[in-house]
Amino acid sequence: MKILNAQLYPLEIPMLKPIKMASGAITHAQTLLIRLIDEEGREGWGEASSAPLMTGETLGSIAASTEYLSSKLLGQEIANPEAIESLQDKVLYGNASAKSCYETAVMDLFAQRKGVPLYQLLANRPINANGRLEMLHMLASGHLESELEEAKQLRQLGYRQWKIKVGTGNLTNDVLRVRELSKALQGDVVSADANQGMTIEEALAIAQTGIENGLSFFEQPFPTRMIEAATALHKETGMPLCADESIKSLDDIVELANLHAAQGVSLKLIKLGGTQAMVRAGRESLHLGLKINLACKVAETSISAAATAHVGFAVGDVAWGYSMSNRYLAKDICENPLAPIGGSISLEQLQRPGLGYAPNASHLAEFASKTLAVREFRI
Repeated sequence: MKILNAQLYPLEIPMLKPIKMASGAITHAQTLLIRLIDEEGREGWGEASSAPLMTGETLGSIAASTEYLSSKLLGQEIANPEAIESLQDKVLYGNASAKSCYETAVMDLFAQRKGVPLYQLLANRPINANGRLEMLHMLASGHLESELEEAKQLRQLGYRQWKIKVGTGNLTNDVLRVRELSKALQGDVVSADANQGMTIEEALAIAQTGIENGLSFFEQPFPTRMIEAATALHKETGMPLCADESIKSLDDIVELANLHAAQGVSLKLIKLGGTQAMVRAGRESLHLGLKINLACKVAETSISAAATAHVGFAVGDVAWGYSMSNRYLAKDICENPLAPIGGSISLEQLQRPGLGYAPNASHLAEFASKTLAVREFRI
């Protein structure tokens, strides 16, 4: 296969409502879409979002790196899916987000050429036709009463997995929210996520409250360098910890598992470099006895949401849920966005060849970045 045309679309999409995180409130998603066209005229799509504190990449840097990849790889023969990563590595070091964006679009094309959904190409083995990916919903307003009402309404729709955003500067409120939400949602998978925003004392307070009230796991309480603190927190409290920002590669996963600094992992395309790398990371995590959460960055569109869902079905065991973030956007760029049914994504929703999702051209124009231009490369 050869790519004859590449188009890059930097986007800024408003959130349905602000998401409060340790780094501040997010009001707009900044994300890059790529469209690749092969020699037979098929179109493949990929996406990568800005995550400066996770990958070190902004929308501008992702766009620049993806432009570089596109210009260097245009017209080159891609013999098979396994060849994509080595081709990218020959022209660009690092830059996992840009490589993920490009690799996803190429994998979309390969799956379309075979006439199969992307998960079949990734799995290379039989998939449970009744499989489901349970949605992990964020409770991130910081207001307990509104979060309790939000969870109550979604629970009636079938949601059973939750993530409480903590570490925003008010420990008393965070402890209260963890305690009351955990009690209200007993029997569900309830987690807290600090996005590296806590001290040892603060994390200890959250973990102890969580243990007392049935919290299932605590995600990334400390900055990535504080591995020993994570090990000590788990040993002292027994709270299972999920590593997110600490993971950039398979080696990171193995190290954290061996040091008992993580009992589970949050896997993202932009951290690992694409769909194939994410499947490998998921399978290795299961081999190591780790629980898996699959996640999109806040917030990505149906392009990344679908790609991550395909990975989830290829991996097969996602006990700590799927954080699909297009639901937090004011509007998705796809005309018929990927959306949960009864609190989960089913395999039936991913039966079209390839990724199965493509953006509406008018939405690309509506949410075009005001500072970064659309770029095109062609032969």
